[in-house]
Amino acid sequence: MQTVFVQIRCKPGTAYDVAFQIVLKEIHAELYSTSGEYDLMVKLIIPAGEDIGRYINDNLLDVPGIERTLTTLTFKAF
Repeated sequence: MQTVFVQIRCKPGTAYDVAFQIVLKEIHAELYSTSGEYDLMVKLIIPAGEDIGRYINDNLLDVPGIERTLTTLTFKAF
């Protein structure tokens, strides 16, 4: 498994709708609203053997209202 964090910038006024749609998909480990350049941050646990980019593209980026994302890969938890 691979843990990744995806920051999401939403179209103005859609952050709550985007968050609700992500929750309905049940693909996240954690989901937060954030301050700054991005509106939401989602923690995903990508199944072993899955292509990370394709998994995110197929399971997250089809949510209406997402304008831009920034994905951070993780290596080791301390």
